[in-house]
Amino acid sequence: MFRSDCAALLPSARQLVYDPRMTKILRISGTAMLLLGVVVSMGWAQEMPAPPPAPTEIPAAAEAAKPAPATVAVIIHSTMGDVTVALEVERAPITAKNFLRYVDSKRFDNITWYRAMKLSDDGKYGIVQGGQRNPQLRYKTIAHESPTVTGLSHVDGAISMGRLEPGTAAADFFVVVGNLITMDGTTDGKDPGYAVFGHVTDGMDVIHAIMDLPRSEDASNPVMKGQMIKDPVKIISVRRVVPLAAPAPAPAKKKK
Repeated sequence: MFRSDCAALLPSARQLVYDPRMTKILRISGTAMLLLGVVVSMGWAQEMPAPPPAPTEIPAAAEAAKPAPATVAVIIHSTMGDVTVALEVERAPITAKNFLRYVDSKRFDNITWYRAMKLSDDGKYGIVQGGQRNPQLRYKTIAHESPTVTGLSHVDGAISMGRLEPGTAAADFFVVVGNLITMDGTTDGKDPGYAVFGHVTDGMDVIHAIMDLPRSEDASNPVMKGQMIKDPVKIISVRRVVPLAAPAPAPAKKKK
């Protein structure tokens, strides 16, 4: 109704505007046109639907504010240097807590880095393996946590569990050099992958140095022939990193 009524007013408005002899009416016509614009805009305002609300988006700052998954830091102290690892106790709880069980019972003291395998001639890809090889000091095997479930991956610096079949992992672990995501397995379950349970936060230079050590041609397992370190690197201890206590507040000054 608003637009049809306003259209009927337009011819007389044009005649008034274009008649040079009627200056007084011109003033009136200007006012009429102004009112006409108001009326037209009111009509459109009533006929036009209200715009839909803008989609709600989570601000980038809110995304960044989400807490990171919980980890526990440990230091693998060896004769070639220290390697600090963040264990994924939240995303890979079974595997990470199994590792911590060996740490807390000191069953990883005096073990070795015993295997180093280069998957490329330039040394950009490979693994360095260590663990408890004394069967009397090994706990029972643990359930397999596939990367397709935990969301973790065999990227550079990842630490993962050595095993034979899924569910046979116990006390052998390896650090990945380079991105070896084919070890993550497949979502169809045909390849369960290996269980990543943490990542190196400091000390990858030590891992690279171990990977360059001379290797022996002897191996109890034929699969590992040429991969066993000739003189295994002694791991003196593996300990949790104890966070430093916050400094005590300074005593308040006494008023004089």
